Amino acid sequence: VQLQASGGGLVQAGGSLRLSCVASGRILNIHTMGWYRQPPGQERELVADLTSGDKTNYADSVKGRFTISRDNAKNTLYLQMNSLKSEDTAVYYCAKQGDYPYAYDYWGQGTQVTVSS
Repeated sequence: VQLQASGGGLVQAGGSLRLSCVASGRILNIHTMGWYRQPPGQERELVADLTSGDKTNYADSVKGRFTISRDNAKNTLYLQMNSLKSEDTAVYYCAKQGDYPYAYDYWGQGTQVTVSS
């Protein structure tokens, strides 16, 4: 499995970005997929995840602003980020959740998101 994340960049506070993560195979509708981020000097944290049954979960800090989705035909996972804040600045990673014990076992290379205030 290979995951290729893209779409990061520099944006002003209040702006929007859409991250994409292309998977090497048809895995998005089989496994839970997630977006994580790692702010400078901090630990990696879960931003959002999407189950194969279309159930979503969001970190409290992004609820109402970010939306996770997927396009199975394109093998692509998305993260739409609106109303960006400076505290959203981080490297964002997409990841695939494995079978029991359900750890994330494959990761994309990360894409930098920088929000200027």
